[in-house]
Amino acid sequence: MDLTAQQRSERNARLLRLATYASVSVAVALIILKAVVWFMSGSVSLLASLIDSVMDAGASVINLVAVAYALTPADKGHRFGHGKAEALAGLAQSVFVAGSAILVLHQGIDHLRNPRPLDAAWFGVAVMLTSIVATLLLLSFQRHVIRHTGSTAIRADALHYRSDLMMNASIIAALVLAHYGIPQADALFGIGIALLIGFSALQIGRDAVQILMDHELPDEVRKEALTLARAIPGVVDVHDLRTRESGQQWFMQLHLELPGDLLLKDAHELGEQVRHAIERRFPQADVLVHKDPV
Repeated sequence: MDLTAQQRSERNARLLRLATYASVSVAVALIILKAVVWFMSGSVSLLASLIDSVMDAGASVINLVAVAYALTPADKGHRFGHGKAEALAGLAQSVFVAGSAILVLHQGIDHLRNPRPLDAAWFGVAVMLTSIVATLLLLSFQRHVIRHTGSTAIRADALHYRSDLMMNASIIAALVLAHYGIPQADALFGIGIALLIGFSALQIGRDAVQILMDHELPDEVRKEALTLARAIPGVVDVHDLRTRESGQQWFMQLHLELPGDLLLKDAHELGEQVRHAIERRFPQADVLVHKDPV
C-alpha cells in the first residue's frame, strides 16, 4: 500500500531516530568490551579498534543530535528546512575518523620499532568476533533506513561501520599471528587499519562537502526528471534544471517552454502536471516550475 507524504515523513523520522539510537548503543557496548581486553593484552591493533569505537560513539552522538535537528520542520529563519545538519554531522564524523587514524598510525609505528609481547590474545579474538556480529546486525538495519530515507548522516555512519568489518577481521589475524610468535604482525595490521580509517575519513568528508556546496543530484536523476517533464502533452521543451540535496529533501527548479498564446490558467495547469509527475517519481523532491512563453 502506498503511503501518503505525511505517513512517509513520519516513518522516515522514526527510522532515523532508531538508527541513531542503535548506532550509539552498539558503539558504547563495544567500547566497554574492547577496553577491558586491550588492558589485558596491550595489543596495538586492538587499541586501534578501541579508538575507532570511541570515534564511532562520538560520531554517532553527533548524528543523533544532527538528525533530531534536521527533522525539525522549516521555519521563518530556515525556509528550506534544516536538512543540511546531516551533512554537517557527516563532516564532523570525517574529522573524528581522521583523528583516530593519526593516533592509531602513531601507535603502530611505535610498536613496530619496539615489539612487545602480546597477552590474552584469544580474549581479543572473542571480542572481535562479537564486534563483527554486532556490526553486521547494525549495518543490516542501517541499509534498511538508508533505502527508505537516503539519509546522508546514516550513510556516512554505515560507511565507517563497513570499514570496521575489514578492520575486525584483520585484527583477528594479527592477534593469532602475534600469539604464534610474530609480534610485528600486530603493529603492521594496526598501521594498515590506520590507513584504511584515513581513507574512510576522506570519503565521508567529500560526500558531506558536496552536499554543503549544493552539488547537483546524480545525472540519472536529472535526466529522468527532464524526461518526465517533456513527456507532458503541451510542453514544448525544458531548460535550466537546477537541483540540490538537503538531508532527506531534494530541491528541483526548472523552466518549462510553453506556447506563447496559452492562457495563464492552462499554463499553470501544465506546470502542475509536470510538478506532480516528478514528485510522484521522487517523493522526497520539492519541485518549483517556471513557465516561459515560446
